[in-house]
Order: sequence, then structure tokens, then C-alpha cells
Amino acid sequence: MTIRTLLVPLAGAENMTPVMKLGLALGQDLGVHVDVLHIQSDPKDTIPLLGEGMSVSMIEDMMQIAEKEGGERASEGRKVFDRLVSELGLSVSDDPNSEGASASWSEDIGRNDEITARRGRLSDLIVVARPTASSDVLATLTLNAALFDSGRPVLVTPPGDQGGASKPLSVGGHVAISWNGSAEAARSVGSAMGMITKAEKVTVLTADSDRTSAARAPELADYLEWHGVVPDTRTFAAQGGPSIGEALLAECGTLGVDLLVMGAYTHSRVRQLILGGVTRHVLETATLPVFMAH
Repeated sequence: MTIRTLLVPLAGAENMTPVMKLGLALGQDLGVHVDVLHIQSDPKDTIPLLGEGMSVSMIEDMMQIAEKEGGERASEGRKVFDRLVSELGLSVSDDPNSEGASASWSEDIGRNDEITARRGRLSDLIVVARPTASSDVLATLTLNAALFDSGRPVLVTPPGDQGGASKPLSVGGHVAISWNGSAEAARSVGSAMGMITKAEKVTVLTADSDRTSAARAPELADYLEWHGVVPDTRTFAAQGGPSIGEALLAECGTLGVDLLVMGAYTHSRVRQLILGGVTRHVLETATLPVFMAH
């Protein structure tokens, strides 16, 4: 899949710098356009949450506070955007005919999930922040909308300022592919092919478990060779020890991987919420960028 546009929706009260930095740095590296989108909740949407017994003046005050906080959040985000664009030397433009990498800032008002899905459907890749234990619900809603409702691949950004405040960010130098032969994994590989072919090193990882076979790794390796990629193949142990998700991330750390490509929710999302699973573990604990498709 050819990537020409990235969408970076900003959600909740999380630190906006990591997800913007990753999205803009990736856009610069790929020579594509990055649309950083600030989504402000509609103050009227807070009314059903306020409960009964509130006067009109109280409701108006709450709406004004929500609108003020949203405006301040947008202003703060725009300052971060301007600083990062300047540091990276990106041109600010939304002209499809402009040459090289570019970036633009846009704002919308409404539900985070609905706007993320609608805008994401007309983007080649959606870059979102990974929710943490301290994240508000908007971060999770944005991630789920990107994964399940946009029909597009998603790049999940780990929390924290990757690379430091001013250090250049490198993503995709060593790409690992978590391969289990599923349709979701195949969709992720196809969507990430532009980044896979550009990588300095590619490693295909398969788990030694009762649900996956190491024999599938050479099959993917043969396919990648048709695209000019000669990957390493590696099987990691996941029986009688850590979970597959935990072992997968540990293997990425050992190998020095800076981008993990994998399918999202190969099994039912409800099942993973109840019983746990690889996707759930990765989304809760990954400290590297993860390229996913459902």
C-alpha cells in the first residue's frame, strides 16, 4: 500500500507531543502529508452527563467551562505543532500538489470516535496515542474508532517523548513482523509494505505455541522476497513461560526493533477483554511504535 497521507487525531488530556512527534517525523521520513487534527468535544454533549436537578444557569456555566478548556487545549496543541514543524523543517501546506513532506493543522468539533472514523477513512494511515492507565476515556475511544471503524491501518504511539526533546526520531529502521498467518496479520503486512521495503532490516517473528507454527515464517519470507525484502526469521518460545504478547515484546527489545507490525484482534475483542490476548497485552504495555490493522 502506498502511503501519501497520515492523520494524527489528538484526543483527551494526554501529552500531545509524543503522538505529534512520531506522526510528523514519519511524514518527513516518508515524504508524505501529515494532517494533525485537534478534536474538541461539543459542549452540548456534556448536558446528558450532568444529571437531573441542575438549573439552566449551572448547565450554561458547565458548557462555558468545557468550551474554554477545549479552546485552551487547541491553543496548546497548536503551539506544540508549530514547534515540531519548525524543528523538523516541514512545510505547512494542505496543497496535494506540493512537493515533499508537508503538514497541516485542523480542528473539528464533535465526538472523538465519530470524527476519527470519518476523517480516518480518507487517510492512508492513522497515528494514535496508546492509552495508559491514567488516560481518559477519549484516548481509548479514538484508538478503537481508528482500529474498528475507519477501515484503515493504525500506528500506535507509545507514551513518553521518544528520542528525547530534540533528538531525531527514527522509526522503521528495524521492522519486526509478528506473523501467525491470520487475515489481520496479512492485512497489516500489506498496509505496511511501503515501510517494510524501506527498512534496513526486517525480522519475521513467530511464536512456538499450540496455536501457531514456526513453519509459517518461511512462507511470509518467500512472499516478502517478491517485494525485494530478504528478512530474517525467528521463532520465540511462548510455552510454559510468559504469554505470547509478553514474549513477543521481549523479543523485540532483545533485537532492537523500532517498529512492530502485527494484526489486531485476531480473536474476538470481547474474548480478549475477558481472557486477555496478544493484542490487548501489546496495547497495554508496548514501548515501541506498533503498526496494526484489523
